[in-house]
Amino acid sequence: MATTASRGISGSALAPLRRESFGYAEARHLLLRAGFGGTPDQIQTLVEWGPEKAVSHLVEVAKAPTHPVEAERFDSAIMGEPSPETEARYRRARQTSDEEELARLRLERQRRQAADRQQVRDMQRWWLIRMIETPRPLEEKMTLFWHGHFATSYRTIEDSYHMLLQNQLFRSNAVGSFATLMHQIIRDPAMLAYLDNNDSRKNRPNENLARELMELFSLGVGSYSEQDIKEGARALTGYTFVDDRFELRKENHDTGAKQILGKRGNMSGDDFVRAILDQPVCSMYMTRKLYRFFAADLPDEREPIDPETAAVLRELASLMGRTDYQLAPVLTRLFTSEHFYSPAVMNQRIKSPAELIVGAVRSMHTPVRDLNVLLDAMALMGQNILFPPSVAGWDGERSWINTSTLYVRQNIMAYLLTGRTPRGYDALADEQRFDPSTILGQLAKADPGAAKDPGRVVDYLLRFAIGQAPTHAHATLAEFVASHGGEVTDDMITGLLLLITAMPEYQLT
Repeated sequence: MATTASRGISGSALAPLRRESFGYAEARHLLLRAGFGGTPDQIQTLVEWGPEKAVSHLVEVAKAPTHPVEAERFDSAIMGEPSPETEARYRRARQTSDEEELARLRLERQRRQAADRQQVRDMQRWWLIRMIETPRPLEEKMTLFWHGHFATSYRTIEDSYHMLLQNQLFRSNAVGSFATLMHQIIRDPAMLAYLDNNDSRKNRPNENLARELMELFSLGVGSYSEQDIKEGARALTGYTFVDDRFELRKENHDTGAKQILGKRGNMSGDDFVRAILDQPVCSMYMTRKLYRFFAADLPDEREPIDPETAAVLRELASLMGRTDYQLAPVLTRLFTSEHFYSPAVMNQRIKSPAELIVGAVRSMHTPVRDLNVLLDAMALMGQNILFPPSVAGWDGERSWINTSTLYVRQNIMAYLLTGRTPRGYDALADEQRFDPSTILGQLAKADPGAAKDPGRVVDYLLRFAIGQAPTHAHATLAEFVASHGGEVTDDMITGLLLLITAMPEYQLT
């Protein structure tokens, strides 16, 4: 933990980490938290760069190569507005009570719904492989963060293309401005449909979006009144969409005077958002959310936290407010601080299912194998992407772990490393073999003899996979090596990784 003396004259709770303090463990930690982990070579590269260059490389996502979005492969028209011809058919069939024609039209809609369900599955595969392959890991990590923050589920809206548009919105503003995202989310077709704002009109405002904008997306419970919700709902009347485009229907918008969070006037949805962003509590609320996602879990807002963490949160919230809710400066300050690499933060968070699976493939270069198997495992572990459980998103942390999910976590790691499933082996397991030899490349480069020394290999693998080499784990693995011939082979390394990834410590990041 940083002491007052180490923070320098400014007394900053976020004193920068010294370059000489940025070693293998710190670089590994940065890659895990600001992305999904890295290979030994990538970890060593960041060590050589030092903390400032390493963090800049991750945060300045626009400077990295892009990953093909390939959005054009998805069909935007599956659940689009019915054509004039189809509407005419409906009218004629209803007017003439033509049950056969109505049945045909219902069947056509059912076919489109089935096609759309298939497309959203394809989008899940697309996003998962994107997280695995992206040269901009923080961009995808933040896209995942926003998906959990502005949580919207396909199960409710049943329009896969709207889910894609929202996903692209999160990615384009991943490390940009929270203020921009707030203004955009009230225009997002998926969110408008999810919280029923597309049916909100003057004299009959729907309060769902107004409530969640304040309660879950920006301020937190207790920072607004029920009257603020009612007035905010009036400001959002007429905010709807046509097909895939936002539309403000002026005839449905309430143009009367409103009073929201101390602001008064003929307030629009944007005025409502500005009133929210003007609240000092907003930057602290978002700082806590980001800190919990990237650094460490926090107690309920009503419970006390330790003085150093409280000071860190205050400093980050102040920075967010001064920079008009720009996220890159806040993340840079956090990722370059001594606090971020303290024992209270490192190896303290529980990996989400996405972090577990994507991190294993990215760091160990395991075969991806079958994306459907990986997605099914993520759902069983509690994180079905594009299907968050509620508008509150995923609880995370301890909710990820129970007896059932631990069983799935161990099985999916065995699947990635060997192709083995609870029912046998994947049909392509022999063709898609995991090559563990590359993991020892850095060890061999530093000392060729070390890569053949079982004791040093065990220590190296522990530090690479779980960030530490606890005595009990080292003893267990040394016993495994001794009982299997005592020589370092590819099969031996795979066996060691199977044991390590089944350890409780592997579930931490």
